[in-house]
Amino acid sequence: MILVTGATGNIGRALLKELDECGAGPLRGLTRDSALASFPAGVEVAEGDFTDAASLKSSLAGVRSMFLVSRLGSDADILDAARRAGVEHVVLVSSITVQTHPHLGPAAENLAVERLLEASGMDWTILRPTQFASNTLLWAAAIRERRPVQVPYADVGLPTIHPADIASVARVALTESGHRGRRYALTGPEHVTARQQVATIAAALGRQVPFAEISRKQARTEMIAVFGEEAADAVLDLTGGDVNDELLEVRDTVARITGSPARPFGQWVTENAAVFR
Repeated sequence: MILVTGATGNIGRALLKELDECGAGPLRGLTRDSALASFPAGVEVAEGDFTDAASLKSSLAGVRSMFLVSRLGSDADILDAARRAGVEHVVLVSSITVQTHPHLGPAAENLAVERLLEASGMDWTILRPTQFASNTLLWAAAIRERRPVQVPYADVGLPTIHPADIASVARVALTESGHRGRRYALTGPEHVTARQQVATIAAALGRQVPFAEISRKQARTEMIAVFGEEAADAVLDLTGGDVNDELLEVRDTVARITGSPARPFGQWVTENAAVFR
């Protein structure tokens, strides 16, 4: 049995679909609200809350491999519950910032989860993706309401990754040999700036999308209200304020592991244009 946690999320939903299509065997999708789940036929639906590790006990019964997105609850309790249930292998989604910006608070938290997993006695595979294409969903309301998309560092381009590529790598790690005990840094196929992202969305919508570059100070004020100070400063550093060569590197990991090229940002926009209309 393979358990996919966060099964209704951007990665989990795509992963369940791929696992089902490749005939990966019995599959179970874990979600907080089973009423919102729309899984492929034959995928078992499990309901549980990451903030209550005890609620995951039945979801873990019979599971041998698990896909886990970190920091959605007490990772120590979740990993302990998995180990006690007999889980043998965990594929963990961490962050590329563990290696590019280890001094940042969120990166240190991700590293702590990686170390918990490595010390758990279970086999592990760690995925370290860069910026998600789906992060642009934060602009969706402004775009729908014809308000300007306002961002700092408008012309800093990161190798943004399609969440489905993370899912594809996870699928290989869960179903094929040779990936246990490995850490994979994952990126998209090219650099994409915020300005280019908005232009791509505008082209998909067939209309102009107002765009304005703002200062870090302006952006920080708004972001603190949503993320808090530490996370806001981290995001601002990672999206332009403190980039480095390792963060900017375009990697071929997705293609090497899956045999298919990483999906471009434009593909993600085409697949999700309706959200911005």
